[in-house]
Amino acid sequence: MNEDVYLSLKPSNMSEEQKKENPINIEISEEMAEGQYANLAIITHSHAEFVVDFVNVMPGTPKSKVKSRIILTPQHAKRLLNAMAENIEKFETINGKIKDTEEIQLPFQFGGPIAQA
Repeated sequence: MNEDVYLSLKPSNMSEEQKKENPINIEISEEMAEGQYANLAIITHSHAEFVVDFVNVMPGTPKSKVKSRIILTPQHAKRLLNAMAENIEKFETINGKIKDTEEIQLPFQFGGPIAQA
């Protein structure tokens, strides 16, 4: 996984020595490590922050819930954008171009019964 590009919240003007002197020790619980599936992201912003709501929308269900909400400063939102762009570029170099949904023939209806809550 050393190919991953990580979003650093440390100031970019820190020297490499300063970054090495203050390493971040990150822990993750088992529950958090399982992750949440999302197929929709809703992004809003104010002058001070960006809010990204991740939602799992299932076909045939009348209502969906936000699975995770991430709140970022504008500076961190831009760093996230750049880190995502770098990761997508590396992914596409190895796996080929990611086709956007307009390029893929998606079925309008999925098989199976309509889900009920």
